Amino acid sequence: MENKVKILSECKREIELHIEADEVMKEFERIVSQFSSRAKIPGFRPGKAPRNIIKQRFYPEIKESLFNSLVPKALSDEFKAQNLNPTGMPVVNDLHFKEGQPLRIKAQFEVWPEFNLPEYKKIKVKNKKISVTDQEINQSLEELRARSAEYIPVEGRGVLDGDYVIAELKGKDLKTKRFLPVEKVVILAGHPDNEEILNKKLIGLKPGEERNFVLDYDKNHQNKRLAGRKIEYNIKVISLKEKKLLELDDEFAKGLGEYENLKDLKEKIKKEIISSKEKEAKQGIAEEIIKKVSDKLRIELPETLVEQEYMAFMKRLLSSHPQKDLKKEDLEQLKVEGKRKAEQNLKNHLILKKIAEKESLDVSDEEIHEEFKAIAKANNLPLVKVIDSVNKEGKRENIKSNLLLKKTVDFLVEHAIIE
Repeated sequence: MENKVKILSECKREIELHIEADEVMKEFERIVSQFSSRAKIPGFRPGKAPRNIIKQRFYPEIKESLFNSLVPKALSDEFKAQNLNPTGMPVVNDLHFKEGQPLRIKAQFEVWPEFNLPEYKKIKVKNKKISVTDQEINQSLEELRARSAEYIPVEGRGVLDGDYVIAELKGKDLKTKRFLPVEKVVILAGHPDNEEILNKKLIGLKPGEERNFVLDYDKNHQNKRLAGRKIEYNIKVISLKEKKLLELDDEFAKGLGEYENLKDLKEKIKKEIISSKEKEAKQGIAEEIIKKVSDKLRIELPETLVEQEYMAFMKRLLSSHPQKDLKKEDLEQLKVEGKRKAEQNLKNHLILKKIAEKESLDVSDEEIHEEFKAIAKANNLPLVKVIDSVNKEGKRENIKSNLLLKKTVDFLVEHAIIE
């Protein structure tokens, strides 16, 4: 098998392979025999049709089977022989086949770029002074208070914002005249995620009372069952509950189960805020260090990996920003920002990976096990179930890779000059 590799750019290569005619024809004849044994040709018993008729009738399919059989293995073997590590699947852009001649293959693929690291130790960064205000502590207390709120049944008045409403909802498609299934729903009145007209129609309704309203759903509505439909709803209030906030006192603190009094609770909140800010400050320092290293480097990035990172970034972004709420120019700006972010993320990943290699950083089995324990605790799952799930889904290497990147970031922070 003859071959040659051509460098097209820093990340892009083209490989040309010639598979010997004897090997090609041996596989070709094997595939023809396969087709012959299965083919149903009028006038011939299965497996008895002449080979020239089989070849004539199924030639495109035979060639496709030949390529599928020989090309992937030939490329894989050659990559190993030349110690090449493509970042993705090679793209075959030329195949030349003629019976009795070698099979000629030409394919393009991308590789990780080679680059030299600039100085990454003793990088000067400013430390952020950490403090906690009474306002921040009080805000956390109010959030705790809201989560601990009780909902008390009320009578004799209509719905107010903040009430939990149990209602019966009937819908009718105004185009098809068909009725939707009747639903018993629980609604938090006034919540911003509710349709605006629903919030308006609920206010003032007493148990037993009902109102009608129409919703014209956008064709891109997240609920595909309703997208593009115009529905007339009838909503009938069954019952309602109002939020009752507890007093912020020693009894409230004791009710949370861990604190002797309100002062003790405030101290714990203060420590948690400081811990959170310290982590945030450390993350900021790490990002500044990586940026300073990155700014000194020009790296050509594999286009396919940039595209994959870009698509993942946009998917996460648009999941929190529904497209119906975005103007066209805003969406275009997000795409530009997404491409920039994808390139920077990939570049940072390459830098950290190379630093880890240079410093011989590694992740032990014990560290991976500790990460499993942390995942189990965070998700309130048995450790055995987490380990079993990770192994079944083949995510152990991903977890190890993420831990190595974190360790590399910690290494950079430890060796920085923090002023």
